[in-house]
Amino acid sequence: MSSFVTEVLASSGKLEKEDLSSKISKMSRKIEDTKEEVCGMINKRYSDFLPSLQASEDLMVQVDELSKEMDTLKNFIETEVQLNIHVAVAEYTKLKQQLEKNTIIITMLAHLKDFHNAMEEFNKALQEKKYADAANQLERARASVESLKGWKATQLPLISALSSELTVQRENLMYHLGDEWKRLVIWKLPALKGPAGVDSFLKVELCLCRPSEKDSEPEPPAVLCSVLQALAIQGDLQHKIKLFSQVLLKNMLRPLVLHPSLSVQASEKQGKGIVLTFQQLKMSHEERATPSQVYSKVLLVLKTLHSNLLDVTIDDKKLSTILGELIWEELSRCIIHECLLYSIPTNSRQLEKYNTVIKETREFEKALKEMDFLQGESTDLLKYALDVNCHFASKKCKDVIVAARKLMTSEMHNTVKITPDSKLRLPKLPAPDSLSRVKQDAPSAAAAATMENASQLSAWSMCLPACRISESVQQLMELALNTLGEAVGSSAQCASQLFFTVRNIFQLFYDVVPTYHKENLLKFPHLAAIQQNNCMYLAHHLLTLGHHFRPHLPQPLSQGVATFVDMVPAFRKLGAQCFLTQLNIQRAELLERLSTAQNFCNLDDADNYTAASKAVRQVIHQLKQLGTVWRDVLPVGVYCKAMGNLLNTAVMEMIAKIMMLEDISSEDGEHLHTLCQTVIEEGPLVFVPLTHEHQNKKYQEEVPLYVKKWSTFKELVILLRANLQEIVDRWADSKGPLALEFTSTEVKGFIRALFQNTERRALAMAKIK
Repeated sequence: MSSFVTEVLASSGKLEKEDLSSKISKMSRKIEDTKEEVCGMINKRYSDFLPSLQASEDLMVQVDELSKEMDTLKNFIETEVQLNIHVAVAEYTKLKQQLEKNTIIITMLAHLKDFHNAMEEFNKALQEKKYADAANQLERARASVESLKGWKATQLPLISALSSELTVQRENLMYHLGDEWKRLVIWKLPALKGPAGVDSFLKVELCLCRPSEKDSEPEPPAVLCSVLQALAIQGDLQHKIKLFSQVLLKNMLRPLVLHPSLSVQASEKQGKGIVLTFQQLKMSHEERATPSQVYSKVLLVLKTLHSNLLDVTIDDKKLSTILGELIWEELSRCIIHECLLYSIPTNSRQLEKYNTVIKETREFEKALKEMDFLQGESTDLLKYALDVNCHFASKKCKDVIVAARKLMTSEMHNTVKITPDSKLRLPKLPAPDSLSRVKQDAPSAAAAATMENASQLSAWSMCLPACRISESVQQLMELALNTLGEAVGSSAQCASQLFFTVRNIFQLFYDVVPTYHKENLLKFPHLAAIQQNNCMYLAHHLLTLGHHFRPHLPQPLSQGVATFVDMVPAFRKLGAQCFLTQLNIQRAELLERLSTAQNFCNLDDADNYTAASKAVRQVIHQLKQLGTVWRDVLPVGVYCKAMGNLLNTAVMEMIAKIMMLEDISSEDGEHLHTLCQTVIEEGPLVFVPLTHEHQNKKYQEEVPLYVKKWSTFKELVILLRANLQEIVDRWADSKGPLALEFTSTEVKGFIRALFQNTERRALAMAKIK
């Protein structure tokens, strides 16, 4: 067979009929023959030493002829072949393009064949319910279609038809998978329109059906695995499990955590599967389920799911792991906020018992990890249980602040009696090491006796006087004491948190009570007096409150930090300001009543006298009312000072107005004397600090101690009926009782108002100096 180049050149009509390759072959044979002859001659020439000159010349001629023939052939190839080689290249390119086109067609036909075979295998697997194989064949067909789409030469109508068929068959597969999933997992849920209650959850039911297969005892059924694997291949498994997890959380797991009266039961369903249903416990009146109850109920549900549905590995990942990743965050948050939060102890003595809850939490998480619901070491659930000390302190502090605020906003008028021998009911505290060492190093009784000071303070020196305080304030102090008692023996962080919570209680009282009860404190004198007592009561105990507990608290609280002394001045000032504000209100009312007395002038007029008499009676009535309101509420000393201050205000106002009169007739003088005498007689009767009347006489006799202008007022009453000589005698050259209360100018002015201008008046006034 001639070479390709020879055929090309021959087709061009420029090559001779003799084959080029045959010539080359002949030439090669000649060369070989010549080579043998040359080699033989060389051997003879240099080895055998046989003279053969004639033969050598013949061979030289033969070699020359061969060389010429080779040059001729070479020149022919260079001239003829190279000139026509471009024609051969062009034809070769066409042949190559044709070959590539044929290759593409063959490849496309192969893809079409693969698509057809895959669809055939898909239909066969789908009929036999081998869903995983069907899904794989569908993916194989999809890959063929994608490969066809990559070729530009592919006909678009054909690709469109194949894509449509692929979509239809995928939907067909998803329908069958969805139908199988519905057979495996069957929910029965109540139709709820309003809020879900316990009774509605009793209608919830979850049925996990087993596919009917004979060899499905220890391992999950093949149909189940096939369905789940097919869903995973089609990318719909995560969506199915997500929807399932949402329904599971809403209708089964959360209700079990929220409602302690609900329990769950797993029962066989005629050998075809397991049914999970709710039951209501008859004797359950608890508001919150215990962690142990919640863990056992949740584990029952998850174990049932694991053994009947989720113990399947898909793409090297357990189905239970997928579900755990979807539900664990919300489930653990629900258990923490609806169960563990309420299981935190309310007092430090119960903290040791909480180790049981920590152990139960560990076991709960261990069981979940064994079923592959959980991955990793630490979780928020166990961390929360382990941080019980912090949570205890936080919960305690929150409860304390809530309770304190409730007490502060309660009614103030419910009071309790405080006596000098009333003491705080301190919790039982352990003896600190520092105190025991001091007791061991204490001096003997005899030595202590010699060190005693001969003059001792009274036993009641540091005690509160008898008064009434709000019951809520007493309860507030008890709350503070109990909270500080919880801090004793707690960890440093917990104790510090509790201690500063107690400080916050008192700060909250300082801020909240004056604001919340502002209107009532201004409106009702009774409440103002109680608020003053409340503040003094708190200030009194804040002096020593830190001292009681400091030695028993952990460091650094025990090193002088635990104190409330800095809050004492603020509370004293708060109580004093509240009561002084009320006193100013009462003082303004007294002056307002006296302003209707027509300045005590022209009392011979019946209307003026009636107005003045009414004003005086109203003042006495107001003071008596206040005396009754404050009786047995304020400490006796505070009561007497307050009543004396108000009575002194009324007396000073009457003295000032009477001394301003320029002309007092004898009839006016009598009327003024009557009005002032009413005050003299009725004024002491407003001093009733104690409930028993006979005990109040002492304070009524001590009116001059509390009313600064009482003696001045009594002198004024005497002047209203005195003659000139009596006035001069009471003056007694600036040494008499009159001179102690009035100045000479005031007495002279009063004489001018009372008496007419006569020599006797002039003589008397001359003696007033």
